[in-house]
Order: sequence, then structure tokens, then C-alpha cells
Amino acid sequence: MKTNDRQITDLMQAVDTGLAQLPDFQRSWVWDDGRIKSLIASVIHRFPVGAAMFLEYGNSNIRFKYRPIEGASCAGQNIIPSELILDGQQRLTSLYSALYSSKPVHTRTDKGKEIDRYYYINIEKALDPNADDDEVIISVPETRKVISNFGRNIDLDLSSPDKEYAEKLFPLNQILDFAKVMVWQNGYQAYYNFDATAAQLFLNFSTEVITMVQRYVMPVITLDKGTSKEAVCRVFENVNTGGVSLTVFELVTAVFAMDDFELRKDWETRRENCFNGDILSIVTATDFLTALTLLSSYKRGGTVSCKKKDVLNLSLQDYLTYADALTAGFVEAEKILQEERIFVSRDLPYTTQLIPLAALCTVLQAGNQIKVTNVKNKIKQWYWCGVFGELYGSANETRYANDIVQVLDWVAGSSDLPKTCQESYFNPLRLLSMQSRQSAAYKGVMALILKNHGQDFISGRDMDFTVYKSENVDIHHIFPKDYCEEKQLPRQKWNSIINKTPISYSTNRAIGGVAPSKYLSRIESNGQVDSATLDQYLESHWINHQFCRIDDFDQFILDRAKRLLDAIEAVTGRTITGRDSDDVIMAFGSALA
Repeated sequence: MKTNDRQITDLMQAVDTGLAQLPDFQRSWVWDDGRIKSLIASVIHRFPVGAAMFLEYGNSNIRFKYRPIEGASCAGQNIIPSELILDGQQRLTSLYSALYSSKPVHTRTDKGKEIDRYYYINIEKALDPNADDDEVIISVPETRKVISNFGRNIDLDLSSPDKEYAEKLFPLNQILDFAKVMVWQNGYQAYYNFDATAAQLFLNFSTEVITMVQRYVMPVITLDKGTSKEAVCRVFENVNTGGVSLTVFELVTAVFAMDDFELRKDWETRRENCFNGDILSIVTATDFLTALTLLSSYKRGGTVSCKKKDVLNLSLQDYLTYADALTAGFVEAEKILQEERIFVSRDLPYTTQLIPLAALCTVLQAGNQIKVTNVKNKIKQWYWCGVFGELYGSANETRYANDIVQVLDWVAGSSDLPKTCQESYFNPLRLLSMQSRQSAAYKGVMALILKNHGQDFISGRDMDFTVYKSENVDIHHIFPKDYCEEKQLPRQKWNSIINKTPISYSTNRAIGGVAPSKYLSRIESNGQVDSATLDQYLESHWINHQFCRIDDFDQFILDRAKRLLDAIEAVTGRTITGRDSDDVIMAFGSALA
């Protein structure tokens, strides 16, 4: 890295000739008219406008597709740049368009309406230290006429050099070109018949404004050719906080574009055709690339890795080889999750765990292994160990790599449990702290209740995918909130997962805020369901109907906590220890063994 100041004239010439261009991951975005005028004013006053950051390009280890800055005269000439602009795109684009290009500046109003403008500087006001910037810098439409009264009145006409001279408004897109400045100055003096006062005014303007603008410098940080793609990504994320965020996907898109492959278009087609379901809609382009890197790394053999640097080094050939199979793997992963009664992305415990799950499904699709019950059961056991061990909440790339190797070895017959299964641990006290659907384990418990064929209290319908969607199934209290608050029951218990279950919206309305004994009697007296059948519906949610019918909150909590722990043990294959610990007894009033 090196830092040096560069004159604005040199920077604009580099942009104009194509020696400085944008990497293709830089998306176009436009500053509004007011912000451009403010930037020009800062240059006029010789205020700093911040540093730019460039990356040396050409014969380097980074190959990005590149493109000229909008409006540059080199467009369409296929010039190989010597530098890529990493930071400062909008400042350089705005300065080039307003101070160098002969074309109108494409910008927008403060309300977002797209407009085209030319910028002028008022010669007299520019020399007045008390003048406001709004008086010094003005913008006019591309017609160079300011009109009012629906076009009937022309308030300002700059459509010819003579009219510019008359208004003493200098066109700013000529200020950095010495030859154009001289031509305009000669025309200006001739217009005023070489009047000494007019000549002196322009001389002062040339000395105090034009020359100073031409000498204006910007600090430029230049990264050398040896900079890695990972470093470029990190640097861009750090410096480009005000612009469009850069993802790994953006960088890989720019790399693949060098081989004329449109990664963004390919992903958008996949997303529209295959990633539009209730679960897969949450998968991002970067998730897909990470999973593909994991898959291709495993297929190559040797060390498996899918860290950011590995994704950035993904080859186009690997992408073309595995993208279709991986897409099918994600679709299969969604089916497995639906089998486990996870129907929508809102209820997905971990988005991150979809990445190794999809990669595993892709590998196991060969020979339809993923359809074999024993194989699928191991995949599901691994999945639930990750959920209830809450192991996918932080940096996961290393776990992804371990999982794909260890789970596939386990499926192939190894007696060694995958590390995720070995490390999975669920503390019985965790049931009390699961108060909202933010946690993975909370969502996992809800899925287990649905998987147990939990039936709606009134309709008795098994809450499968169709019912879940059509009847607005959601999570509600069994001992209602109003009742618990009225009885001053401990919030840690009544608001925990132990006192919640999925039921339909209409059933929740029918329950209201009364004691379980009352709402169960109400359901029966309304002739909606008989007592014995209603008891069966409750039991399908692991709810003890006897304790509910006598409103025994404490015994209900104890009994349901035990049943939930049993269900977690069943899906993870892991014994939950500490069910009779002193802490558990103190919190629940009894052991949960």
C-alpha cells in the first residue's frame, strides 16, 4: 500500500482515457444534484473531500471484469486499466461529469426524480467571500435554460457562449481544460469589447478559482498488484460504508465475468425457478456459493474448506460442474426440513445449517442414498444435534467442513459420531430461558410438537403443511397470559416454551384469556368436540389434560418439561444429563427425570 496526493486534472484524465476504471462489482448509483453542488463547492474552497482508494491492475493475481466510469469518453474502446477504483467512485464520477465531461450530468432531485444538469459558477459571486454556495454554484437543465410558468417564461438562458458571457456564468465542465478556458476567456473579453474592468474580473477569477481548482489534489491510497481478493473484499467492506455493500458474491461475479459468464443472471434464474419456496427463499447468493465451495472442496479430496478466501478462489469450472446438482441438493434439503415439520423460513432454526445440509444432500443424491431411511435418519439426527446443541450461531465455516466429512463417513458405516453430534448438549434449565422464537432451540421444539402430529384443539386437524398455511398456525400460550398474570404465576415459567404450543388463529381466539379448565369446558359445551377426543388432542401436544382440567399449573409445567426433554433426546440420540440436578430441582420444584 502506498499513499500520495494526485492532482484532480490527472485523476480526471485517467478516468477519461480508461486508465482508471471501476471493477464490475461496483454498482452504479447516483448522487443527487444538491450533493454534487456541495462537492463542487468543497473543491472551489479547497476543502478536503476525502481520500480515494485504487488497486493496481494488469498482470496481477486478481482478474476482475472492469468498466469505465459512467460517461467516460473511453467507453466501448476495451481499454485495459492500470488501476481500479475501490473507493471514491461517486466523488470521482461526480467530479468527472461536472468538471470534465462535455455531456450533461445524469443525477436526480432530492425527491429522487432523474434529471440531467450542467453546472456553472458565478464569476462575481465566486470572488465574494460572503456569498452563499447556492449563489456561487448553480445547475441548469440540459437545455441550458431555466424556465417557469409551465415553459412560458425563460428565467435564465445559457444556451450559447454569448449568453454565458452576459450572465458572467462560467461552465464548470471546462474548468480543468486549459485550452477550453482560454477559448472561453477570449470570447468573454471580446463580448465586453476588451473592457479593462471585465478583463480584471476574469483575471481575478482565473487566479483565485480556476488555477486553484486545477491544482486541487486528492489523497489516493493505492493497493499493489499483490493484494489478495480476500483483502480487497475486506478493505472494500471497511471503506465503502456509505455505498452499496460488497459481498463475496459480488467479487466472484466480477471474476467470472472475465470469462463471459454472468453469475448474477445465472443465480437470479436459479432463485426464480428453485429458490422461491417457503424455506429456500431465505438462501442468499453468498450462501449458495459457500455451499458450492464446500461441495467442490469435498469432491476434490484433501483438506475441505469453505472460508471466505476459498469462496473467492472458486473456479468457474467448479461452479459449472456442481451448480445444478447443488440446486437439487437444496431442494432435497427443503423436503427433509418439511418432513421434520419446518415449513417456513421464519421457523427455520438456523439458516446457516442449510449450507452443509444441502451439500450433504447433494452428495447423497448419488444412487438415491438420501431416500434410504437409515441414511436419512442419520442426517436428521445430525441436524437436530446442531439445533438443540445450538452449535450454528456463530462462525461456522470450520464446522461446515467437519460436518460434511464426518457425517458422510458416519453414513458410510463409521462408528464415530460426527463432532456436531458429540458436542450437542442441552441443559434442562434451557427450557425456562426459551422465551421467544429468536432462538434455534425454541423453533426446534415447535417443530417437534408438529412432528408429533399435534392436532388443533377444535378442528382436530393434524397440523401438516396445508393446515399450517391455511389456518394461520402460530405459537400460543396453553395457560393464557392474562390468566397467568392475574394469578401472579412466575413469568419465567408461563412465558417459556414449556407453556406454549402451535395452534390455529381461530382456536386461539376461542381460548381467550381464561383458565384452561374454562376454555376446555367452553369448547365442549359449544358442541365443538367431546371430552375424550379433546383430551387426545391435548396429549398430541404433550399436554397433560388432567392437570389442565384442574388448572394445576405447577404439575403441568413439570410434566410437559419432562416430555419435551424426552422428545429432544429422541431426535438427537443424546441423553440429557442433569435432569435431577440441584439447580433443576430449585428451578422447577422437582426433578425432571
